[in-house]
Amino acid sequence: MPTRRNPHTADESDASTYPQVIAGGPSRAGGWSVKREAGSHFALKLMAWIAVKLGRPVARLVLHPIVLYFVLFSPTARRHSRRYLDRALGREANWADGYRHVHAFASTVLDRVYFVRKQMHAFDLQVTGDDTLDRALELGRGAFLVGAHIGSFEALHAVGISRPGLKVAMVMYPDNARMIHGVLQALSPDFELGIIAIGRPGSTLAIRDWLAQGGLVGMMGDRYLAAQGNRHANLDRGMPGSGSVLIPFLGVPAAFTDGPLRLAMMLRRKVHFMVGLYRGGNRYDMRFEELADFTELITDTAERERRIHQALHAYVALLESLVREAPYNWFNFYDFWSEE
Repeated sequence: MPTRRNPHTADESDASTYPQVIAGGPSRAGGWSVKREAGSHFALKLMAWIAVKLGRPVARLVLHPIVLYFVLFSPTARRHSRRYLDRALGREANWADGYRHVHAFASTVLDRVYFVRKQMHAFDLQVTGDDTLDRALELGRGAFLVGAHIGSFEALHAVGISRPGLKVAMVMYPDNARMIHGVLQALSPDFELGIIAIGRPGSTLAIRDWLAQGGLVGMMGDRYLAAQGNRHANLDRGMPGSGSVLIPFLGVPAAFTDGPLRLAMMLRRKVHFMVGLYRGGNRYDMRFEELADFTELITDTAERERRIHQALHAYVALLESLVREAPYNWFNFYDFWSEE
């Protein structure tokens, strides 16, 4: 989907007046951020055509040969999937587990077509915790939604449809998903998901202005950039100390970014955890939970660090609980623990 420019986004000349919390660009990031989209543009368009013209039952049948091909001919992704599943399942994952993992991912990608077309009647959607989000939005100052690459973000639009005027923007690298977003935009030109691009001058200003209009800002917290790894280097660039933090995840230390939380602390906003778990078939389970309330001005540096540390550990604990509950929903098909 093409990037939507917020009319209040600052020009590059304004960026120096506000600290940049979002670090780097694809050229400075490692691993996941420089991977090209899997699949061809033709294959995505064909799948979207089948989904729209022939319906979801037929499209789901077509998923099986696609998933089988990916499992057979993507050894690197298969290896990382199995390593993750061994830990999430608490046993040695087999071939069927790997197939189920990829099939769950493919199913959520397919269902994006129907979600962006607002065809919610095709799904059994369970929503919990959205009342806490409503209370935060009543203040008119917006809020952060921090999620992970688990389940489906698009399923969460079911919540937005029942709230006319609710604005949601994802902070992300638009180049990493340009192909599939382009296809989805063609299917539904009025699709209302905005994108605030990471790593560009004025990114933080754009986030601030979006929140000031009462909007929601969605960010993923389960990936970090190599450019975020050095906290001292980030301070030299004018960033408020964001970086990666090693926290045990499924029994092995993994790097998580505290950047979204530091941004929320700096802008004094509430942070909500979001997830849309895929439960198989046409069932989705959407959950919201307040993760942190940074609306109070905290002048003591040690207390700010303690609050950020507490919120980040709470985030990782929630994520670990979810991947154990729904292990086939986590879609990081790369070397997440940096073991290679």
